[in-house]
Amino acid sequence: MATGDTQDVITRIKALLPSGWFSSVTPVLDTVLTGIALVLSHVYEQISYARLQTRIATATDGFLDLISFDFFGSALPRALQESDTLFRTRIQANLLLERGTRHGLIRALQILTGRTPIVFEPANPQDCGGWNQPNGLAYGLVGGWGNLSLPYQCFVTAYRPTGQGVPNVAGWGNPQGALNTGSQIEYVNQSMITGAVTDADIYAQIDRVKEAGTIVWTRISS
Repeated sequence: MATGDTQDVITRIKALLPSGWFSSVTPVLDTVLTGIALVLSHVYEQISYARLQTRIATATDGFLDLISFDFFGSALPRALQESDTLFRTRIQANLLLERGTRHGLIRALQILTGRTPIVFEPANPQDCGGWNQPNGLAYGLVGGWGNLSLPYQCFVTAYRPTGQGVPNVAGWGNPQGALNTGSQIEYVNQSMITGAVTDADIYAQIDRVKEAGTIVWTRISS
């Protein structure tokens, strides 16, 4: 017996009836109370559900989609097959997302893709290093040339999420998949796709957090 279910409501109603009115065996009374309890149990269930939808931390189903639309319009839709838990996490993260900073840009892409991007600012000595400096770069090693003629610009390498598509199913041209052969290949539909983040989503996320008047040159890699 759980709080608010039919049996719980019957027990509560019986506890309010005057003692001595009914014997210990009450089949007729139980039938009448069961009809009442079914309705009240359903009402309690609806109240409990409605209470969940009043807070982002507990909202579920289409109410999460409405919350996202209220705050972000069409900029933060639910991903295909995305669970309430993951969608709620993205909504909460984007509500207080740091904007207009390098850290905010990196964090925004981490939330969207689950992977950390590479950010290079040609006018930032911390990225380019300098002669006789501890963080200076060396010929033949990974690095980048600074350029003060590129103010308010940066270069970003963003990564698509890992595990996108249909898990454990090979694609066309993949040696793991072949028709009429024991392999990892099958016909799929969109309901089987997981982790769908498009390149357009990545560009939109960058545009959402970058400062106005700046240029973010973006390369997207898998």
